[in-house]
Amino acid sequence: MPRFEMERWQSTYERGVKFNLSESGIEPITLRELLDEEEVRTILKVPLGYAETRGSEHLRSAIASLYEDCGPENILATTGTSEANFLAALGTMGRGSRVVTILPNYMQVWGIARFLGCDVEELRLREEAGWQPAEEDVKGSVRPGTRAIALSNPNNPTGARLTEESRRAINDAASEANAWIISDEVYRGAERKGDLSPTLWGEYENVLVTSGLSKAFGLPGLRLGWICGPRDMIEELWAIHDYTTIAINKITEAIGALVLARWREKLWARGREIIRRNFPLLRDFVEQTDLAWVPPEAGAIAFLRYPWEMPSIELATRALQRDVLLVPGSQFREEGYLRVGFGMDSEVLERGLARLESLFEEVDAG
Repeated sequence: MPRFEMERWQSTYERGVKFNLSESGIEPITLRELLDEEEVRTILKVPLGYAETRGSEHLRSAIASLYEDCGPENILATTGTSEANFLAALGTMGRGSRVVTILPNYMQVWGIARFLGCDVEELRLREEAGWQPAEEDVKGSVRPGTRAIALSNPNNPTGARLTEESRRAINDAASEANAWIISDEVYRGAERKGDLSPTLWGEYENVLVTSGLSKAFGLPGLRLGWICGPRDMIEELWAIHDYTTIAINKITEAIGALVLARWREKLWARGREIIRRNFPLLRDFVEQTDLAWVPPEAGAIAFLRYPWEMPSIELATRALQRDVLLVPGSQFREEGYLRVGFGMDSEVLERGLARLESLFEEVDAG
C-alpha cells in the first residue's frame, strides 16, 4: 500500500503545533452545543450493542433525504467517508482495471487503485480554467475499457466546484466507456457563495456518491459516512462492508440520525458563516504576498501557488518550524502549491497567517 503522505504528515504534527492550518473542515462542534437535554437523554438510553450492518432504516432514510429520487435502499452507512471511498474502490476496481483519477484530489482512491494493481491514469484539472478539466483531456483519458473515474466535488484541495459543462463532459465520457464514477462530495454544504453544490447523483446511472458528517457538518469525530448508489451496487458494497468494520458505532448512528433529521440546515449555516467570516482574512493575506490562487467556492480550503523555486515540502517544513502546519502541494501531486485551511477559530487563523507572511518575506528576500 503506498504511504498516504498527507494523512501521515498531518497526524504526525497536528497535535503539537499552535497554528494548525492544515485542516480542511469546519471547527468541530461539541455535543453540548449540538444536542438539547431531551436528545441527550435519548442518547443515554441507547443500548451499546451492534448496529445494523448497513445502518438502520431510520438513519439511511435521513441520509437519503439529502438526494432526490433516493431511498434507504440506495444508502450504505460507513465508518467515515474514508471507509465509503475504500468500499467504493474495492467494489469497482481490480487488478488490471483501468482507473482515471482526477488531480489534484484527496489521494486516498489513487493510492487504493495502485495497491489493487490498477492501471491508473491522471486527469489534471487546469488552474487557468478555474480548476476545471478540459473537455479534450476528459475524452482523451476516459477511453473504452475505463472501469472507474475518481473525483471530489467540491474539490479537495482547491475548493472548486465542477461546472455543469465539466460534469456533463465527465458523465458523457463515463457513459461511453460504461465506467463507474466515484464522486467524493464530503464538502457539499460548505459553500462560500451560491447555492448547495450540485451532486452527481441522478446525473448518470453508474455513480457512487460518498460523503459524511466530517467537513461541512463539523462532526469528524462521529466517524459517520455513507455511500449513495444504485441498489444492486449498494448490495455488493454491503457484502464487502461485512469484511471491514461490519457496522458503524451505535452512538454514532443515534446522533447521526438526529443531526440529519433535525440539525442539518443549522450545521450547514454554522459552517458557511465560519467560512464567510474567515475568508476575508485569507483573501487579504494572499493580496499582501506573492501568492496566486483561484478563490475557493466551497469548503474551508484554498490551494495557494507560490513563486519560489522551492519544493513544497521544504516550504511547509519551514512553516512548521514557526509552529504553523500546512499541507504541501506535493502531497496532491501538484508541486509549487500549499493547501491552507481556514475553517478554524478566527484568531488562530489570523495569527497563523501572520507567521506565514513573515516566513514568505524571508523566503522572498533570499
